[in-house]
Amino acid sequence: MTTWDPDRYLQFADDRSRPFVDLVARVQGEPSSIVDLGCGPGHLTAVLRARWPEATVHGVDSSPDMIAKADADNDDERTTYELADVAAWTSAEPVGLVVSNALFQWVPDQLAVIRRLAGLVTPGGTFALQVPCNYDAPSHRLLHEVSSRPPYGEHTEGLHGDRGTHAEAYLDLFAGLGWTTDAWETTYLHVLQGADPVFEWISGTGARPILQALPDGLREEFVADYKAALREAYPAQAWGTVLPFSRTFAVARREA
Repeated sequence: MTTWDPDRYLQFADDRSRPFVDLVARVQGEPSSIVDLGCGPGHLTAVLRARWPEATVHGVDSSPDMIAKADADNDDERTTYELADVAAWTSAEPVGLVVSNALFQWVPDQLAVIRRLAGLVTPGGTFALQVPCNYDAPSHRLLHEVSSRPPYGEHTEGLHGDRGTHAEAYLDLFAGLGWTTDAWETTYLHVLQGADPVFEWISGTGARPILQALPDGLREEFVADYKAALREAYPAQAWGTVLPFSRTFAVARREA
């Protein structure tokens, strides 16, 4: 099972937060209850709280480290956190807004899970999600290529695969439920600083299962090979290294 490091994830907190802010900006209405699926360390709860100060917010994440960080930093009595697997999680009460940021690319059979979770949304409520759609980019293609080579491949078999989802899939899903849906894709141009910044970015998220699957010693060899490939694909400029990153969004509203 992949484990997650809140501090490493927050290394690019501002860049990683922008898609969530853009997603929430498209949500209409005044939900009284909000569930944040895949809430991570809880650093984006403030965005939800600022937008809907009277709502209750419940964050759900499957990482004990992420939930521990969220709980430790939480001083809001209207915000709670829960350790749970989203694939099995449910709510005892209808939810006004279900929001999810960069979670469902990790969930097997995600469309079926989303369809089930949509049933928890109250009439007139909203399901808003964002997922990376960057799996054809050099960063992810090279991750697959380098980690599949000997001697790494015997340790990483089964950890690859295109998990990107385009907007049409979510549009079809929610349209089939009779919901009104706004779905789109955006490419962000992140200007990163420091040494090997693209590796630093992806090592906190997409590359983490690969890195944890490799034994000590071999992991360091892989990191050196992967960094070299990324430097060639993303050359550093005097003002930084540009990482184009595509994301898919969907904001679906259930009929009242």
